Amino acid sequence: MCTESSSPCCHGTNTPSGDSRPLASESYKSAVEDLNGLQTNHDIVQMIRASGGRMNEYSIPEFEAFMEKIGYRVEDLDRLNVIHVTGTKGKGSTCAFVSRIMQQVDSPRRLKVGLFTSPHLIEVRERIQIDGKPISEELFAKYFYETYNRLRSKTPPLRKVSPMSPDMPMYFRFLNLMAIHAFLSEGVDVAVMEVGVGGQYDSTNAVRKPVVCGIASLGLDHQSSLGSTIDSIAWHKAGIIKDSVPAFTVPQEDAAMHVIRSRAAERNAPLSVAEPLPAG
Repeated sequence: MCTESSSPCCHGTNTPSGDSRPLASESYKSAVEDLNGLQTNHDIVQMIRASGGRMNEYSIPEFEAFMEKIGYRVEDLDRLNVIHVTGTKGKGSTCAFVSRIMQQVDSPRRLKVGLFTSPHLIEVRERIQIDGKPISEELFAKYFYETYNRLRSKTPPLRKVSPMSPDMPMYFRFLNLMAIHAFLSEGVDVAVMEVGVGGQYDSTNAVRKPVVCGIASLGLDHQSSLGSTIDSIAWHKAGIIKDSVPAFTVPQEDAAMHVIRSRAAERNAPLSVAEPLPAG
């Protein structure tokens, strides 16, 4: 988790034209401080557990409402040509590999490739990358406060999905919103999006028309919110599969593979299994 220190500089204040602006590093530090003030994934998991899982049902509609609040429609995600990846082991590495491969695609012009991933090792900027590099401190502060201030503004009012719906997204969902805003503003050609937890109810699953979906190796993880069996976890992970969108996975346990194949069949999605490369 992020260890950046905070700074007592202006927090998201728009500086009038002609006034001296705070240094990018100071703005970045204040952005990190404000970001760390949002609810963490651990807080949300505890709330989901207390609600008996019902909060999960509202996660995607709530995320769509937050998107509306900052000026986007769900359909805008289609412009990002999303490559959506989930799994238990290897999903982050898969996203990094795919991002690198897409940067090498032979086309009339080099593709601009966005990557949204988690967690970060040193700086939170690592979670939002363009062409293999974390966005700069200046861009992070810019897109952070554009997102943050729109969410905190009283107009337009936030569409409440349920009485339990929060007024602000938690840490991961905020960064997901911010990544969408950054990628659309920067005009990326393709966005590689790594699922945070599960898949079915993860905020990244707001995308309705990815170009391809991938499911890395599955195992027992986040059992308090995904279930205690491999087939239950596979159901959540396979929730990213979309109607008629190609999906790829790797060899899985029989129970997990059965669920993945069933969910792909339900959505008429062609499913391919990427077998391990031969040794040597």
